[in-house]
Amino acid sequence: MTDFDVCVIGAGPAGFAAAMRLWDFGQKVCLVERGRVGGTGVHNGALSSKTLWELSCDYRRARRRDRGYVATDLQVHFDAVMQVVEEATGAKVEQMKRQLRELAPREDGPRSGASGSITLVQGSARFVDPHTVVVEGASAGDSRRITARSFIVATGSRPRTLPELEIDGRHIITSDHIGRLQRFPRSLVVLGAGVVGCEFATIFANYGQTKVYLIDRAERILPFEDPDVARVCSTNLEAKGVTIHHRAKLVSMHVVGEEVEYTIEHHTGGRETIRVENALVSIGRVPNTNGLGLEDIGVTLANGGHVVTTDTQTSVPHVYAVGDVTLDVALVSVGEIEGRHAAERIAGQARGSLAYDNLSTIMFLDPEVAAIGLNELQAQERRIPYRVAVYNYSLVNRPIAMRATDGFVKLLTTDDDELRILGMRALGVHASTMLEAISLMIQHSRSARDLAELLHPHPAVTEGLQDCVRMLMGSSIYKPCVFQSELRLSRIGYEDAE
Repeated sequence: MTDFDVCVIGAGPAGFAAAMRLWDFGQKVCLVERGRVGGTGVHNGALSSKTLWELSCDYRRARRRDRGYVATDLQVHFDAVMQVVEEATGAKVEQMKRQLRELAPREDGPRSGASGSITLVQGSARFVDPHTVVVEGASAGDSRRITARSFIVATGSRPRTLPELEIDGRHIITSDHIGRLQRFPRSLVVLGAGVVGCEFATIFANYGQTKVYLIDRAERILPFEDPDVARVCSTNLEAKGVTIHHRAKLVSMHVVGEEVEYTIEHHTGGRETIRVENALVSIGRVPNTNGLGLEDIGVTLANGGHVVTTDTQTSVPHVYAVGDVTLDVALVSVGEIEGRHAAERIAGQARGSLAYDNLSTIMFLDPEVAAIGLNELQAQERRIPYRVAVYNYSLVNRPIAMRATDGFVKLLTTDDDELRILGMRALGVHASTMLEAISLMIQHSRSARDLAELLHPHPAVTEGLQDCVRMLMGSSIYKPCVFQSELRLSRIGYEDAE
């Protein structure tokens, strides 16, 4: 007889979602968390960083001088900004804790109409046998043995570091240390030009208090995205005063007094040394599997330390793993879906396997970037013939009204009469509002034609997507033969295609 039906290790977005879905099925659940409820997804990741981004955009807009008014005597203080961030994350954590309190085991029996319960246990879990974990509390000697029929590992990830770099949390920091800063640094170098690195470069540049440098080993930032997407984001960063070290290799980085000195080697072979107040290392993330004892019970780990899974199930059939700890796709939305799916599999209620074909994401840059499905690079790598239409925001009424016409919508479809949607990229204000419709259409293999005559509200940025579809059909309101710089219509095929 076990203590619980399921033990979920990790109370971040993936683990929390799993626990709640298990409760739906009347399961008796133990939710173990060694740190703060909400995990990185709330405290040092998606919610906190996106709150910081939203606030920085508010400040940047307030400083604009092309809106019919000029704001004067604007003041911004880092501690005040971080207080607002703490209020946002605190509100989310309180929501989560409120639900955990309500769904905890009750002395007077289960809630009306419910047979499940969730018990929150604080501490670090370690497997001692396939059905038992020991949870070590914060104080010495504070430990508890917990047995369960099934387990879901949702311990998340942490920032990746380099062995030659000493992360002191004060001068050289990761995203985990942003909240520890006492003020806006006078200067900051960001190591890593992926999504997170570019997001933080955008945030600090928006506030205008920090000279930002960005070290990019590739020829351009966001190397996984199409060149036109990366070009707009790169141009806007540089317009804010960000210096991007393209095709640069980090030679050394160390603390000198109260500054950080770093040396880079350019692709030409020349070396450059610069001193800044802080350095932010943003070179990816590694899974939190150390100390869990997963190998001891036979769970297979990859060379990078992440848990190997098949449709969320590990090599030990009653142990599942979800979220960042698997390094499938490090997105909160994916972690939550995986957590729910693992719960459904345990309860015998899963309907098919998870599919990742229509993943969507938002990159919080300048401008906002919404992405779903294939981009042109991916379609060409897979030798997929496609049609592409690009529709500039300067022709869409809502961005015109907002005086924010920097951006475009790009839609990829199959190169046939069906025009099934392969993917979309949208850059600009409200770009993310176009994701849901495209996601649904990709999931159901629908034709882009279905979007052509929908009644959209006016003005809305989705009208740009609609006319983008019409352009593929040869019936757009604005014609590519007239607006040759603002519109693009192409068909891509391959000489060796049968």
